[in-house]
Amino acid sequence: MSDTQTFLDTLKARSPHYQAEPTWIAARRQAGAARFEALGFPTRRDEEWKYTDVRSIAQGNFALADNAEFSQASAAALTLPIDAYRLTFVDGVFSAVLSDVDALPSSVQVLPLSKALTENHEAVGGPLGRLTGVDFSPFAALNTAFMEEGAVVRIAPGTVVEKPILLQFLSRAGQPVMSHPRVLVEAGSRSEATLIEHYTGETEAANFTNVVAELMLDRGAILAHYKLQEAPLGDMHVASIHVEQGRDTRYTSYNLSLGGALVRNDLISDLNGQGAETNFLGLFFGQGRQHVDNHTKVNHNAPLTFSNENYKGILDDRAHGVFNGKVYVKRDSQKIEGFQSNQNLLLSDRAHIDAKPELEIYADDVKCSHGTTTGQLDEEAIYALRTRGIDEATARGLLTLAFAGEVLDKVTLDAIAERVELAVAGKLPERFNLAGLVEAAVALND
Repeated sequence: MSDTQTFLDTLKARSPHYQAEPTWIAARRQAGAARFEALGFPTRRDEEWKYTDVRSIAQGNFALADNAEFSQASAAALTLPIDAYRLTFVDGVFSAVLSDVDALPSSVQVLPLSKALTENHEAVGGPLGRLTGVDFSPFAALNTAFMEEGAVVRIAPGTVVEKPILLQFLSRAGQPVMSHPRVLVEAGSRSEATLIEHYTGETEAANFTNVVAELMLDRGAILAHYKLQEAPLGDMHVASIHVEQGRDTRYTSYNLSLGGALVRNDLISDLNGQGAETNFLGLFFGQGRQHVDNHTKVNHNAPLTFSNENYKGILDDRAHGVFNGKVYVKRDSQKIEGFQSNQNLLLSDRAHIDAKPELEIYADDVKCSHGTTTGQLDEEAIYALRTRGIDEATARGLLTLAFAGEVLDKVTLDAIAERVELAVAGKLPERFNLAGLVEAAVALND
């Protein structure tokens, strides 16, 4: 039996659960299944997957979770200490007990996909699935085939959402399960909001999460999008994110990847209106035998658009990282600016990075640049810090933190920045003037 057939058999066994759904959902589910069956899982012969082997997913025996049972005390220990509107999912199943959206203003909707489909499925039917197409992998088709839960966020025009909207995805230990969350965000004109996706779970979990997010920004909308991935080290995580930007919109992605055994992030932004701006900020940290693959693409489909990308990778032990970033400038998209930078730090001689920044330009009047660097910690900088009475482990932690600082300095949510700092640098002694030492380390490391 093929790996693809195993997943299709699981879908067939699940089909009685879908019998009452609207016809259009059934049609899209069938189309997703047919496309997945035709494509199969990607292999390293596929250019977009040449550095990433997904056999651990394809050959996995994953069930579907049927409940959202999770200790409130355990959830509290994993939850970000942020005052936010919160939806929580446990292995892909919505948990009302662990969610809190009661105080939402009337101009904002945050609800589980299952509820949105029950209450007004016609309103969801138009935008859902509109952005996922040929640019995405078979995993997006697989998500569509199993699509039944996730989050729908709608922000009315002119609304400024004062608190972040937090989508929390918890992974449980035990029998391996898979989940296929679907996230749909519609930000009305001149609205402003912060969205957080947080993936975490019990230490011994070894599950598969395959999420698809579609984000649509109407004219003048501003969205800050944090994706904090600190899944258990046995989990496998695939994310397909597609952003559609209208005129004068601003989208900022903070893609922070810390956990997971096998991680793949696909991020695409379509700049479809003049004045649209997208910022991709990424930091990925790998240790042990973690594999972290980031593929990004910015499509300048209109003139007078702007993009800036800065991804940093930190790899230790035998971790493997991949960065493939592409800036595409459509014909007649004049007077655009597109900048891309990828820098990587290898903390071990056995760590490995494959980096491939790309530009594809079909217009004349543009400003574009791209580049990548890879290196190790400066031994002279380590020595200089040690002469200040700092032990070697702390010195290395400080320099690693200094390397990440260019991205972390732009993270405005302290709870998220602290999680990332602890992961990449360890717990640093409080007796030091860390701010001053990091500043010195940056100067020494430049």
